Amino acid sequence: MSLLHSALPVLAALAILLLAWQFGAALLGIPTYILPRPAEIVATAITKSGLLGDALYVTLVEAVAGFLIGAAAGILLAVVMMLAPPVEAVLMPVAIVVNAVPSVAFVPLVLLWFGLGMASKIAIGALAVVFVVLLNLLAGLKRPEAEAINLMRSFGAGPVGILFRLRFPAAMPQLVTGLRVGLARSTIAVIVAEMMGAYSGIGQVIYQATGQVDYLTVWAAVFVAMLGSLALYGVLVAIDRKLVWWR
Repeated sequence: MSLLHSALPVLAALAILLLAWQFGAALLGIPTYILPRPAEIVATAITKSGLLGDALYVTLVEAVAGFLIGAAAGILLAVVMMLAPPVEAVLMPVAIVVNAVPSVAFVPLVLLWFGLGMASKIAIGALAVVFVVLLNLLAGLKRPEAEAINLMRSFGAGPVGILFRLRFPAAMPQLVTGLRVGLARSTIAVIVAEMMGAYSGIGQVIYQATGQVDYLTVWAAVFVAMLGSLALYGVLVAIDRKLVWWR
């Protein structure tokens, strides 16, 4: 129930925005090809629900697969760096440099290496996630104060015990933040990769509709992609409430 209550203000704001968009565009006489009305977008999405539904399924599978792989790799790297500081000294500059470059900049290379199928989209999604999860989790693992660490050592806890009994619980809020950002980045990277080269997916629908000057389909695809992203984000928020219940 608390999750529903927290979502009500967002839904109310979204409803107000859509109403203002609908009536504002009509009153100002804005042409459909510049800014279609929400009702027209929804009608197009319903008319082409089969095409958009299949495309959304492909995109979400690619985004979620890339997210899971990237998140797992980021968590593993953070644990290794925490337990072996020399590894952090070697790999952290590389992670910072790669993270500073937008992941979509690597799309042409990933398409060249993995082809136009799902593998390239999953790879670019994982690349978009791994470093943001790594950096957030590593910062969280370093949060505990020296006094707490020394206290656990006095009770005989080793580095691994301290990691999982002290550092990981303290790092959970930052880990979840990294996962939230990573999920958004994975979805964006996958859609951009689909627009640049794919057999299917929401990004490819947007690309083809743009070439055909079918802007209502473009808007409908964006609308459907937004709903899919919100659904994934809602699942992640629910998981957040279970993992970081003390907030």
